Amino acid sequence: AVVSTQSTGGLSVLRRLYNNYLEAVFCAYPEVRTQSIPEHRLKGGKDLVGRDAEQLQQMIYHDRLTFITQFFLELFIYFTMPGYYPAYDTLNILPFPLRLVKLIANHYIMSFGMYWCHRALHKNSWLWRNIHSLHHWAKHPLSRTTYQDHWADNFGNAIVGHAFAQILLPLDYTMFWVSRVFRVCESLEKHSGVSGGWNIAHTAQRWLPFAQMPHHHDWHHEGHKGCNYTFTSIGGIWDCVFGTRRCGRAPERTQTTQDLKSSGGEVSFFDGEYTCFIPLTLLTCVVVSKLSY
Repeated sequence: AVVSTQSTGGLSVLRRLYNNYLEAVFCAYPEVRTQSIPEHRLKGGKDLVGRDAEQLQQMIYHDRLTFITQFFLELFIYFTMPGYYPAYDTLNILPFPLRLVKLIANHYIMSFGMYWCHRALHKNSWLWRNIHSLHHWAKHPLSRTTYQDHWADNFGNAIVGHAFAQILLPLDYTMFWVSRVFRVCESLEKHSGVSGGWNIAHTAQRWLPFAQMPHHHDWHHEGHKGCNYTFTSIGGIWDCVFGTRRCGRAPERTQTTQDLKSSGGEVSFFDGEYTCFIPLTLLTCVVVSKLSY
């Protein structure tokens, strides 16, 4: 219970502080915004990101349910999966280069699960209509909108993301918390409305193959929902592999070589109403097999 409380409370404080940093950058440096200034003007009773009063009330309801369900999910994992939360151990620790490689591999696994979960939420009409469309009420996202989803959206991503990755490729104590902190910062940056050197987490990963920047996901929110499904910077590799990468509205200086040659948006077998679940189902089977072993 202490671990769950520390995790929920500590990461909540981090989200608040880093959100303030990113929104300060958004206000102070309009030249690094992913969308033009007129896009965020208040229009017809809507907030800065394009949501009306009724939608904001629904977000408050789902924010509360997210807090409750995430807390009890952490408790459930703690009591049913011994060792999921690694103990502090200074004796049986790997050399730092190996731990770093393991952390990167863990994030590739995590981003694979989140990529296919996100894609299914768009391709299955019931999931889109009843769950994921709520997140897309924010047409011009700011970091404050990052976790403003249907509670089931956040719940599912917590399972197929961090939980699946930690089960398949466990991290040691330090790297486990580095991963959690890094992912919070990365998620907030992705919705921050700014793209450039101020994005600390994304900039730190730009040396990795096909790593994305916030302008990719911002383009996804603008209405180009058939592309840029990745939830992590390094997860950009899955958008490339599965043909869903689009550059978006970004300054040329922030575009990668892959952006310039990628068209994205092609319809594939996995865009079907139910075939979109196949990769996620296979991943779940692997996780269940690991737990049963």
